[in-house]
Amino acid sequence: MNDPFDLKHPKPAALPLGSGAGEARPTTEDKPEIPTTLPILPLRGAVVFPGTLVPITIRRAASLRLLDETLPHSKLIGLVAQRDEAVEEPRPEDLYRIGVAATVLKLLRQPDQSAIVVVQGVARVGLTRFTESEPFLRAEVRELATLPPEVDDSAWQAEIKNLRENAARLLELTPEIPEQVRLALSNLEEPEGLIDFLASHLNVDFKEKQALLEELDLRQRATAVQTRVARLLEIAQLQQKLQKDVASRFSDAERRAWLREQARAIQRELGEEDDGAQEQIANLKQRLEEASPPAEVLATATKELQRLNVIPPASPEYAVIVSYVETIADLPWARSSEEHLDLKAARATLDRDHFDLDKVKRRLIEYLAVRKLNPQNRGPILCLVGPPGVGKTSLGESVAEALGRKFSRLSLGGIRDEAEIRGHRRTYIGAMPGRIIQELRRVGTRNPVMMLDELDKIGADFRGDPASALLEVLDPRQNHAFVDRYLDLPFDLSQILFIATANYLDPVPAPLRDRMEVLEIPGYTEREKAAIAQRYLVRRQLAENGLTAEQCAWSEAAVLAVINDYTHEAGVRELERQISAVCRAIAARVAEGEPGPFEITPEQVAQTLGPARYIRETRLQTNRPGVVIGLAYTPVGGEILYIEAARYPGKGGLTLTGQIGNVMRESAQAAMSLLRTRAGQLGIGPEAFAESDLHVHVPAGAIPKDGPSAGVAMFTALASLFLEKPVPAEVAMTGEITLRGLVLPIGGLKEKSLAALRAGVKTILIPKLNARDLPDLPPEVQESIRFVPVETVDDLLAAAGLR
Repeated sequence: MNDPFDLKHPKPAALPLGSGAGEARPTTEDKPEIPTTLPILPLRGAVVFPGTLVPITIRRAASLRLLDETLPHSKLIGLVAQRDEAVEEPRPEDLYRIGVAATVLKLLRQPDQSAIVVVQGVARVGLTRFTESEPFLRAEVRELATLPPEVDDSAWQAEIKNLRENAARLLELTPEIPEQVRLALSNLEEPEGLIDFLASHLNVDFKEKQALLEELDLRQRATAVQTRVARLLEIAQLQQKLQKDVASRFSDAERRAWLREQARAIQRELGEEDDGAQEQIANLKQRLEEASPPAEVLATATKELQRLNVIPPASPEYAVIVSYVETIADLPWARSSEEHLDLKAARATLDRDHFDLDKVKRRLIEYLAVRKLNPQNRGPILCLVGPPGVGKTSLGESVAEALGRKFSRLSLGGIRDEAEIRGHRRTYIGAMPGRIIQELRRVGTRNPVMMLDELDKIGADFRGDPASALLEVLDPRQNHAFVDRYLDLPFDLSQILFIATANYLDPVPAPLRDRMEVLEIPGYTEREKAAIAQRYLVRRQLAENGLTAEQCAWSEAAVLAVINDYTHEAGVRELERQISAVCRAIAARVAEGEPGPFEITPEQVAQTLGPARYIRETRLQTNRPGVVIGLAYTPVGGEILYIEAARYPGKGGLTLTGQIGNVMRESAQAAMSLLRTRAGQLGIGPEAFAESDLHVHVPAGAIPKDGPSAGVAMFTALASLFLEKPVPAEVAMTGEITLRGLVLPIGGLKEKSLAALRAGVKTILIPKLNARDLPDLPPEVQESIRFVPVETVDDLLAAAGLR
């Protein structure tokens, strides 16, 4: 119920009214004499009446100075209301012309440089003329006398009695009014004191209070106060009636909805019932029908909507249900993108955006062809595996464009919470759907191309394993009924074309790999990089830097210089950054007014990018015993790996350095054991092992290395050291060895051969079982490198020139 009296600071009732502040007005004997001039304190949004106590907070500098200069000499000041509360520095024209002279009873200094003064109104005064405006306002004033009615007027006496009774009744209906106000009202006998007391405590606009202050005719002032009290009394009585109506309508078990029903009853009485909640419910129902979800989903959502009718809109559960139903209504249960299965156009799109990658493009075209012939086919989940910068993500965008579908990219790198995939249960505060459902809600179709990027970067902790949550998502036989924990309803994901990407397949759990068809995208050769740079990268960087092909012409030699001397990667991201750096330098010269055109040559590249950052490994090779070139496969492509072995007097110890992992250490120990078992065949005496210590080192010691494919290189390096025969500098090798002397196959032959090609290697010794991978190698690799398959370590030593 609204309080008809305004008891908030700085209005009078904020003070405890003790022995009756306001119960007696100053008599002629104790009333101070009003001087002809008074300092004027402007009031913002407040009106003080004679005979009332009021606390006032003072913050304005001028008002604080008024108190400092006036109070030592006189306790009387003038209190006048501002016409506009927003005015910070009021001038004479901003003030009303009638106020009150008041006595300052107490001054309290505050830590924030403000002050609180307690004042008591003395008499109405009129401002005749302002005499000063700086540093504070001062004006000439005259006391205004109240015009009393006839003493023996019975109508006047009845009016005052009626006013007192109405005020008392109003206080009874307002239990939150302090007891001090009731006592003060009962102690007031003088009509003018009663009228001013009620006027000061009425919860009305300060402009109405100012009008009551300016009314000098006591009868008219009493009539105005009576009107306002009667209006507030009627409202209080109506509120009491509504409370009784609502209370009789409900049992004790239903009183939790009492406040909501009371608000509705008030709105009905006023004819202003708020239909906002009902409109929202009707809107959600319409959106649900338009979304056309399955019958099970529609029934669940409708049941939740019905719950909104009995839950107050201010309840937190109301917002949770609205958010839940909105999510269901926004999901594309029946909305799909119309596919354009034109295989020729799809092939042209893939060729336009990507150079080479023929095997991957062919598989994608096959997938689209099956979709064309059998639209209901639940095809496999494709996983593109390759080093960074080879175009895995952009392939997904091209597929989406070729199909005419929406494209959605879901970055999985760093995700550790299973709820990111499956969603949170609605029992938790701030619950939301998983990222799969959120992406579907964003794109607005049920059949987008969804790229699951960086699948190998998923982590796991106490919140669950997101990779395990993906098992259902990426299984074509299960994802037609995927259940998100937030929705707790099945959603068909089988129409989504999922394309996953990874740099390295080993971190991906085996059950997840089993659900995907892996398409490997190896690194690019020097020829391919040059073609990509000329067709795509140079054009894109010229456009981004505001240049044209006529202003900045790249020669083939300049592109090759950037590739060979400033990049060392399997992809082309760093290549594009270096091309961009050269284009920016040309753009700066053009902006400075150089006419051009500019031809980019290797010399111009070196001038812009500085000295070559990468020196080809062939320049570092030395032809000496104990040094062998191995080949390694990393998540960013292939690398050549030097194996160095040294021998010195000792007792047969073996030291391994170069940040090599446990598997590579075991390969070195196996190579040492195999060499000792074949020492007699190789003509190495047993004393050579007993009287020597060996040290095997893999350079680039700051980079961790591991894997079994360095076994043949370890064995060959040790054999070369003991036989004192060097291995030709242009020969590299890869393969795993056994204690029986067999050479086992390895993976990543294409990446390793590309690294060997970049290093200028002419011959690679590979396991015989890897000979089946040779047809898949790029033509320039097959033309430039001779591959020698070996089956045993005897074949290995012979091919390496050690036997």
